[in-house]
Amino acid sequence: MSQSPASLSRRQALKLFGGAPLLPLGAGIGASALLTACGGGTAATAATQATPTAAAFTGMAAPSLSNPGAMATTSVASSLQVSYSDGSKQAYKLGYQQLFMTGDQVPNQQGGTILAGGYFDINGNPIIDKSVAGQERQFFSDCPDGMSLLQPIAGADKTKLGVKGNPVFAVVQYEYATKDLGKNNQYGKLPSPIAVLTLDQDPATGKLSLVKYYNVPTKPAYGLWIACGASLTPWNTHLGSEEFEPDAFVAVQGKDTRFNAFINFLYNDPNAYQDPIKANPYLYGHMPEVKVSADGTGTLVKHFCMGRHSQEVAQIMPDQRTALMGDDWTNGGPFLFVADRPADLSSGTLYAAKATQTSGTGPGSFTLKWIKLGSATSAEIEQLAKTLKPTDIMDVATTDPQDPSYTKIRYSGKDNWVRVKPGMEKAAAFLETHRYAALKGASMSFTKLEGVTADFQKKVAYVAMSYIQTAMVDGTTDIKVQGPKAGATYALNLKGGQTDSAGAAINSDWVPVDMAAPAALIGEDLKTADALGNLANADKVANPDNLKFSQKLRTLFIGEDSGMHVNNFLWAYNVDTQQLTRLMSVPAGAESTGLQGVDDVNGWTYILSNFQHPADWETPLHDKVKDTLDPLIAQNYKGSYGASVGYLTGLPQTKLV
Repeated sequence: MSQSPASLSRRQALKLFGGAPLLPLGAGIGASALLTACGGGTAATAATQATPTAAAFTGMAAPSLSNPGAMATTSVASSLQVSYSDGSKQAYKLGYQQLFMTGDQVPNQQGGTILAGGYFDINGNPIIDKSVAGQERQFFSDCPDGMSLLQPIAGADKTKLGVKGNPVFAVVQYEYATKDLGKNNQYGKLPSPIAVLTLDQDPATGKLSLVKYYNVPTKPAYGLWIACGASLTPWNTHLGSEEFEPDAFVAVQGKDTRFNAFINFLYNDPNAYQDPIKANPYLYGHMPEVKVSADGTGTLVKHFCMGRHSQEVAQIMPDQRTALMGDDWTNGGPFLFVADRPADLSSGTLYAAKATQTSGTGPGSFTLKWIKLGSATSAEIEQLAKTLKPTDIMDVATTDPQDPSYTKIRYSGKDNWVRVKPGMEKAAAFLETHRYAALKGASMSFTKLEGVTADFQKKVAYVAMSYIQTAMVDGTTDIKVQGPKAGATYALNLKGGQTDSAGAAINSDWVPVDMAAPAALIGEDLKTADALGNLANADKVANPDNLKFSQKLRTLFIGEDSGMHVNNFLWAYNVDTQQLTRLMSVPAGAESTGLQGVDDVNGWTYILSNFQHPADWETPLHDKVKDTLDPLIAQNYKGSYGASVGYLTGLPQTKLV
């Protein structure tokens, strides 16, 4: 039987891919990828004739102690099937490709090497772990988190960069280090590093390889505090985060030991925390942005006008002005920022949501109305941050002052009574955002509102409520739902023509108006732990954190940060078919982080995924596996001090039919 030119071309492409050691997902998804791989000619016609029409993932079972090796590393036993317009199908077996492990010595910009994930002080000097005499070494992170693979940057010269194929760049930030060599807890005590990766993209296979690593100077932004999730902006920059902002009223008294340690490490001075200029809590809890240059370096700026709260991540909408922000906090909530100009976050208006509960069943559902907190430029708020003390902005009492000029609010799980000093509304809105939003009537009622992403085609945003507990279920705020503790991912419809609570127009077509969780994205608590120790159903998402959406795959990717699953998983949820699929398991005790779905970089599609803190044992969750898995994870990941930065790959599994 004769074969069509399209069929011949696609089989030629398959033959080529079959010889490739690794095949990123894009090779089977995009027509442009087929064109690249086949070198033009007949393939160009074939690619035009046969375009992808659907993609579906086939899931994997959760690993078990019958295969402890799978529980102690990144385990992938899932696949992807792509359907094409000519009726053919192609299946790909998925795998995981590590770009590097933290603690590796990797090439730097100067032709030498640099410690991947290494910590540096405000002046770019290595921070040394001195906890064990005779074993001094530079600290490095076991917690790579937010990551952005950028679109190609004009002017990138592959010869100068040392790249053989296509030069592309990525940015990765590090949240914290779990421990020092003495096993002491170092959470939040070290200033977060952030790095630009120069990557070599193989034009034939799409494989990415690390060529250079550049540690971005953080001095222009006063250092970085607990850099968590991140997103890629429509204008091709990396938008990071600083979560768990220090309580300024505690920090300025020198009573926040974590913040004190952070300042001391940042300035390489054991007494730096006593310097009120250096130890200024109002400089932390903001949105940092990294712009990458064609030479593989990067520059960092902080946006002080997007609110100072527990910045988890921000999703920028297609208007390049609207940012929906997560808030990883107890007594937190959704925040919305509308910039004055596209592709410029240096000024705009900040809003907080007032939620009206429409159902209390399970995770509940809500309508949303937005309260304007204020408008400002980053420059003016930065200046206020450097000149004002907390008591200049507002009065805060932790016991009832018996004074009607104070308003009772909930702040970080506790009662506060607050009043704003005359003329300090703008400073309160942008520097004491949690307290001021509650004072203005916003629903600071949510717990651990983490990842945020959006389906631009259907105008639906998704937010991850990692844990539904405390403020959401205890009746201390204006909402009360049932749970589960295992959390849920909510869908929020986005609309234009909205007004704020005062009746003023909100200048955006991407305003969330309601909030409800699809049934497939609600976790399930177990009354008693299962045989492995799981406290939540292993076949459902538990404690969602990282969220990213792929328009091409019509898929919401969900990474877990669960204290209820023995292994954390990466999931795929097709928003059209409502099919939930487990794609990957990360090492026991680790969190799935660094998630990004990239639809097209030079014709290739990628799913980026990192993990952090392997073997971070939680008792009793890991009691049944710890003794078996601890030595395996230590062997795999530098004594459990290392963690992986990488992406999912795909190898041809079946022929075209």
